[in-house]
Amino acid sequence: MNQLRSLPVMEVRGIGDETAKQLASLQLYSVFDLLEHFPFRYEDYQVRPIEEIKHDERATVVGTVQSEPTVRYYGKKKNRMSVRVLVGHVLLTAVFFNRAFLKQQLKVGQEVTLTGKWDQHRLTLTVNEVKQGNHTERATVEPIYSVSGKLTSKTLKKYIHVALRQFGEQITDPLPPEIRERYKLVSKREAVFHLHMPSDREALKQARRRMVYEEFLFFQLKMQAFRKVNREQSNGRAVKVNEQKVDQFIAALPFSLTEAQEKVAGEILTDMSSPYRMNRLLQGDVGSGKTVVAAICMFAAVTARKQAALMVPTEILAEQHAQSLERLFAPSGVRLTLLTGSVKGKRRQAAVTAVKAGDVDVVIGTHALIQDDVAFHDLGLVITDEQHRFGVEQRRALRDKGAYPDVLFMTATPIPRTLAISAFGDMDVSIINQMPAGRKEIETYWAKHDMLTRVLDFMEKELAKGRQAYVICPLIEESEKLDVQNAIDVHSILQQHFEPRFQVGLMHGRLHPSEKDTVMTAFSENKIRILVSTTVVEVGVNVPNATIMVIYDAERFGLAQLHQLRGRVGRGEHQSYCILLADPKSEVGKERMRIMTETNDGFTLSERDLELRGPGDFFGAKQSGLPDFKVADVVHDYRALETARQDAATLVNSKTFWSDPKYRELVTYLQAEGVLDGEKLD
Repeated sequence: MNQLRSLPVMEVRGIGDETAKQLASLQLYSVFDLLEHFPFRYEDYQVRPIEEIKHDERATVVGTVQSEPTVRYYGKKKNRMSVRVLVGHVLLTAVFFNRAFLKQQLKVGQEVTLTGKWDQHRLTLTVNEVKQGNHTERATVEPIYSVSGKLTSKTLKKYIHVALRQFGEQITDPLPPEIRERYKLVSKREAVFHLHMPSDREALKQARRRMVYEEFLFFQLKMQAFRKVNREQSNGRAVKVNEQKVDQFIAALPFSLTEAQEKVAGEILTDMSSPYRMNRLLQGDVGSGKTVVAAICMFAAVTARKQAALMVPTEILAEQHAQSLERLFAPSGVRLTLLTGSVKGKRRQAAVTAVKAGDVDVVIGTHALIQDDVAFHDLGLVITDEQHRFGVEQRRALRDKGAYPDVLFMTATPIPRTLAISAFGDMDVSIINQMPAGRKEIETYWAKHDMLTRVLDFMEKELAKGRQAYVICPLIEESEKLDVQNAIDVHSILQQHFEPRFQVGLMHGRLHPSEKDTVMTAFSENKIRILVSTTVVEVGVNVPNATIMVIYDAERFGLAQLHQLRGRVGRGEHQSYCILLADPKSEVGKERMRIMTETNDGFTLSERDLELRGPGDFFGAKQSGLPDFKVADVVHDYRALETARQDAATLVNSKTFWSDPKYRELVTYLQAEGVLDGEKLD
């Protein structure tokens, strides 16, 4: 295939300057690009018995017209025509929108082939294509291409077919025979032909199966090779941890570790003791006890006479971590300091001097940690909490403060395994999938907006017991585009309802950081009883006395975000509640509400969220780190992704892969991607 990469599209017969420009707008410059521009969907014209067609499926049926068509007009130029058609033993209604001209063509007793959307409940087919007579002989699968400008799917298909006839024989196979035989994969040439010109559903299925595996293997080879190069060039240092002291530290904790915490702590400590630099992602649901695992690892680094740093996204979170870690470290004499934007003047200078001199063991801070004047004596472990909140450059800046320190990323956003091994293929992934004993499960309810009075009455009862409440809104001010309650309006409504009995505070992203801290401190100290906020409280705030989380317009949020918000309550000894105020119009919105009321498990939720939203939307397409696969889908093809990852790891770590001619095309690909130079991949 490599030689086809260097052939411009104008080598294809019939493609001139104008067409080449149109193809360039689709990023199709070479013959290779054209051949690998696969259809984004296929129209299915396979005629099936009506009994086999599921509700809402696209269907092609052959039947006999049983009634005269009737037309109803509405609006200026709109009409709806319906006609009864007998398909097999089922008498259905065929509906045509704005096609009254067909009335003269449909006669009783006439045979017709209809394609459209099947409504099983109403026995109705909404027709978008009709042909007189029985047309079962046509191609059953029709490819549809993404196009732009003047270029039509039909024209593009014509040029691709010409290219296949002209250059099809030059399509080589990058996969070695043993891999193709192992998984019974068709050849690359056959796969490309059948993706563009499928003879039937089975041929298309096998062609797609082949290309899904190839795309995943190429991507995972890049990830695994990058990881191998990174490890071999990282000059990591084996940290000599005092295991006896670590065991004593764990034994002295005021609670027992869960099995999951023990397992994960063991994985991290093993990494720290290896000669390679650790590069690990620690996932744990809200409240699963990641901070304790981080504390054990930081303590382990200190026993090896190294310093440890923990970087978090907000000042209030840094302060909370510093307080809780101070309590855990105090008996063992670990010296801890806090570095945030609020630490200024002499206090800051003293902290910076102590860190550089090695008089501090553990530093907790915000991005203030990565400022130029902060230098470490001997940084051995770097932990970044909620790592997706920091840019790549910020994370790298902290890592570079030490001589090859071990790196641990932590997140409370449960990332589905399918995405974790894609986006974080160059990292090891540890998961805490167990909650500490004694934590009460948060009760979640879905309420419509017209039930607001009942929700406020329920809040009143909890507040009267001395508890506190969060009320979350999607937007700060009114927007003409979105009909959503906003924080400022809701704050005003709740003030009128609850004050002066209970103080209502307001928090949103446009407040100055010092104003946010003032509001959060007042809420933490129980001076503010109800906090109306946008999603800025999503990360890390710990107020054990807050037992109610009310989320306005909950259908506007993804499942992962709703779960994060729910995790702000349920942090103390009292029973906590999450109330989703929502009137979702779409089935997806209703499904989200149902899922939230059914499970508290973040990983189950994240898998469902991924199914509902797709991988691009899960992280936000820009920062997902996921490539745009042409054929593969990380959600539906996750088994192939797992297989490709294992195969890629085996290949990259075998000596024959780098020297055997049968793997030459795969190695050439890695060289072209810049992996083997040890360069950072995008």
